[in-house]
Amino acid sequence: MLLIPAIDLKQGQCVRLRQGRMDDATIFSSDPVAMAGHWVEQGAERLHIVDLDGAFAGKPVNAEIIYQITKTLPELSVQIGGGIRELETIQTYLEAGVDYTIIGTKAVQQTEFVQQACQQFPQKIMVGLDAKDGQVAVQGWADVSSYTAVELAQKFTDYGVVAIVYTDISRDGMMQGLNLDATVALANAIAIPVIASGGITNMDDILGLKQAKTPNIIGAITGRAIYEGRLDFRLANQVFVKGIN
Repeated sequence: MLLIPAIDLKQGQCVRLRQGRMDDATIFSSDPVAMAGHWVEQGAERLHIVDLDGAFAGKPVNAEIIYQITKTLPELSVQIGGGIRELETIQTYLEAGVDYTIIGTKAVQQTEFVQQACQQFPQKIMVGLDAKDGQVAVQGWADVSSYTAVELAQKFTDYGVVAIVYTDISRDGMMQGLNLDATVALANAIAIPVIASGGITNMDDILGLKQAKTPNIIGAITGRAIYEGRLDFRLANQVFVKGIN
């Protein structure tokens, strides 16, 4: 399993939101490239980047910073989400060194777009499903759809999606712990691998994921906890990825 640090970009800065609210952002760095390098030094093998401005604009806004990260850290695997709603955007990111693109809002609104993307860019497409009270939210979490995460995820079963990035919005940035039950339930209900996100607070969450012994959960994303020092990324990475107790 991979433990993946998150870098959320807002107006060129590395921030963390609470429950996806753009008006409740904490700035942790004005140099996202240096922050990415820091997580590599701490043992990260992959980085989860979200263009928050792009998620609301419906198109990339902080792309230049992402390109700087892939150029500066070519050995780092990068997955990017936020504002990816055109095939051309996916192609541009992949050509710039991004390894995986995450389709969120467009996956909910137009599932056939995911199929097209998977056909054109095999093994490069993830789907981001962000749930609020069990229902999937879109447009930077501003709007809630009528679908549950399981219902939507099952639509992508035969498309060739690499992974579902599943986030419980109510837990995201709130330091209240991962919604392990919902994450495990989703992983057990679909054939697509799942990456857990939202609410990882301390080592108990890391150990809980390991002890759940759900093979279909292939990784977890952590954000505010590692920025505020509540979770030692290097140690957690050793426990989560390398199995050191």
